[in-house]
Amino acid sequence: MKLKNIYWLFILNIGLLSCSEDFIDLAPEDQQSGNSFFQTEEQFYQALAAAYTPFRDLLVNDFFTGEMRSDNTHYEYSDINFGTAYIYRRSIADFNDDEFNSYSNAVYFHAYKGISRANIVLDHLESVSLPEETYNDISGQAKFIRALNYFYLVRYFGNVPLYLHEVTSTDGAFLAQSSQKEVYEQIIQDCTESIAQLSAPSKFPQNGMATKGSATMLLGRVHLRQGNYAEAESLFKSLEAIGYGLLDNYADVFNINSKNSIESLFEIQFREGDQGGQQNGFVYSFLPRTTNTSIVTGVATNNSGTGGWNTPTPEIIAAFEPGDKRKDISIGIAEGTYDASNYFDITANKSIVGYVPEEGKVGVPYIKKYITPHSLPNNTDNNWPIFRYADALLSLAEALNEQGKSIEALSYLNQVRDRAFGENINRVTVSDQTELRDIILHERQVELAFENHRWHDLVRSGKAVSTMNAFGIKQKERFDYLITSTYMVDDHRMLFPIPKSEIDLNPDLIQNPGY
Repeated sequence: MKLKNIYWLFILNIGLLSCSEDFIDLAPEDQQSGNSFFQTEEQFYQALAAAYTPFRDLLVNDFFTGEMRSDNTHYEYSDINFGTAYIYRRSIADFNDDEFNSYSNAVYFHAYKGISRANIVLDHLESVSLPEETYNDISGQAKFIRALNYFYLVRYFGNVPLYLHEVTSTDGAFLAQSSQKEVYEQIIQDCTESIAQLSAPSKFPQNGMATKGSATMLLGRVHLRQGNYAEAESLFKSLEAIGYGLLDNYADVFNINSKNSIESLFEIQFREGDQGGQQNGFVYSFLPRTTNTSIVTGVATNNSGTGGWNTPTPEIIAAFEPGDKRKDISIGIAEGTYDASNYFDITANKSIVGYVPEEGKVGVPYIKKYITPHSLPNNTDNNWPIFRYADALLSLAEALNEQGKSIEALSYLNQVRDRAFGENINRVTVSDQTELRDIILHERQVELAFENHRWHDLVRSGKAVSTMNAFGIKQKERFDYLITSTYMVDDHRMLFPIPKSEIDLNPDLIQNPGY
């Protein structure tokens, strides 16, 4: 991590970025000197935009740790030697990863990069005089960024060092780990202050920056994770008054014309084109491996060496109830009509077992919800949803049910289901707390499929060990390439290991148990 160098890397090498009222423009603007920067409102907003950018890098790795770690997705196996990176990615899904894994480690490093940049903004903000409204807006956004990054860290890695200021010397670069309790206390403090400082969205679509709604949702999720259900209930209920709501159609949530809509509480911004790396290329990683992706996307490229990740499992396909409109929007089937070269054969057990859809055609499932019109391969306009209002409604239903308010919880759960099935068609009427708990967890699985929530939901609900061991038994029956040590899930796997490079660099760090 080498936090003592972050400041100068930030100023001299990474460059600072600019933002506008309509879009967080993350293209490099110019290189700035540390002696002349942090003087004007514009410069602070440029630095704030730079603090958002590590979320993009974090997301490139988070679908491995947040979705492929669960029973929602797997990968297409190939015996072609794609190198160490290919093995690292597979091992996260198979539960035989370790402290050397560069993909889980990258989540750790990118989260701290975002924290470092937020800390730089917050510390320098105290040395200048800005209008109160501007100060509050910049401070509130920086605290939200810091809090969200720590929320990733504490859930994935447990006890982690708590950096709250810019690192300018070796004395402040190597901190011991703070307890999870201390990290959560800081997240709650940052979110509370952020809510007080930030404004509600003034219009929709929003500009992509964090708002009072973003911070409220994050704090609600933190309280839900901590089991503070009354606090979570109050926060989630406040969102409707701020102006949020569900879009009429589930497909619209992922339509590029609906970015930053009334359903969006916070999403990572991407933009198609050549504006300096602002495009989204995730969808090509999620497609079946093929030498010609045009069969699915309409745009031809060879992704046989880079695709085949985050592939929907038979479990998530079966999780959708008959009549659920979300299934066909979320999951597509690539039928065996394209050239997959030597890397992929839909009839071979070496790759994912072919899914047989209703019409009896064999094909390979892929994530469809992020595929939108575009012109160039690996260059799409999709944002990535972090928090949306449907999540808030289901989180509110969970918080209410855990307090014994199961009847009240049904109204929020059924708001989400009404959109999925048609109003009043397939409503849940179960009021037993235990049964409803499972129903809400299931509803989160299908509503938020492939949005990197499933692993966290399993851990929070205490079902990760049992669910993933049962899933692992089925996986080993399906795939002869899975060795005995895969899917041996116990409590130590609820956390990822602290990166070995950090342990070597900082002798005060203690590795998580079991690694």
